[in-house]
Amino acid sequence: MAVIRGCCHATYGFELGQDIDLVRCEQLLAPSVRQTIRSRGRVPHYFEYKPAPLRIPQDPPAFDIAGLDVSRVDVVLYDFGAASVNFTMPWSGDLAGLVPISAALQDTAILADDARERLQRLLHTIGAAIDRPRLANLVEDYLVFELEQLEGTDARAFHVGPERVSVARILRGAPEPLSPEEEDDALRLRLSFGTTDLTIVDWNAALLYDPEPEETRELLEFANVQLLELRHLDEELVQVVDQAYDALADAERGGWRMLRPPTAPLSQLGELQINSAVLYERVSSAVKLVGDRFLGRVYLAASERFHFADWDQGITRKLAVTEGIYQKLADRTTARRLELLEWIVILLIGFEIVFSLFERGRS
Repeated sequence: MAVIRGCCHATYGFELGQDIDLVRCEQLLAPSVRQTIRSRGRVPHYFEYKPAPLRIPQDPPAFDIAGLDVSRVDVVLYDFGAASVNFTMPWSGDLAGLVPISAALQDTAILADDARERLQRLLHTIGAAIDRPRLANLVEDYLVFELEQLEGTDARAFHVGPERVSVARILRGAPEPLSPEEEDDALRLRLSFGTTDLTIVDWNAALLYDPEPEETRELLEFANVQLLELRHLDEELVQVVDQAYDALADAERGGWRMLRPPTAPLSQLGELQINSAVLYERVSSAVKLVGDRFLGRVYLAASERFHFADWDQGITRKLAVTEGIYQKLADRTTARRLELLEWIVILLIGFEIVFSLFERGRS
């Protein structure tokens, strides 16, 4: 079996608020650095964050997880209101030994709870730099297995040789053997820049064998945060759709309610649409991949695994449904008001006719 040295990286994404003033956070927190990507000279370098997120190193926890010690913890703050807590755990052994570690990491909540506690403490320090600070319950996790040194094997054996069985189980966090179809699906999105490196992207984990893996790993961390933001936005829209149906039900009850315009729901919908558009634009434009073909391929692979297109369609559909309901409410309210005005005019004309006849009778 191949002897491998490397690191397990566990990243957890959280929603902290509407947006984060990174400049102010940088002043409040020390030491902290802006996370930038250095070029490897593959192609003209355009992979960069706009603006660069803020990376804050923290003390590692005292406990071990799955038999591994945590050597490093970093909190990364993004200007669009999200944070990522990243744990680094050095590891050495063979691939078969990494299978139970992956299964344990994907099945435990210890690191997620520790990450939440760290962000809760951090909010007390930087709360003034966050618009609408709130640590949401939603969390999105991802694992990156970074292989730094191989002895006795070649990276190509990970998907065509005997090691492919272990690699597939590592990516899926499966303690039991997988079917050939499941193995093929886990190993389907493979990418290489040269003849000696390999990147495999799966739904909840990725495997990197690369002499300079930092930019790929950080891109996957960002994609995990982007998935978190899409899930957060989708959950907010579910609540808005429910409110829209409640408003429609109230209008159906008739009475004076039907004459009252849905001002508050419409205002909330408009605010949410603006926030959604701003959030989507900021998340989408936070990282620039133009020019780096390999990183672009990695991002497309992560987008496929995370079903970004489906999330986008679902969010767009919910916005359209909600807007359609409130437009129907507004149209119905306007029609009923016009109908009421017509009845008022008819009554006034009738009253004037009756009054005229009464005056003639008196004369």
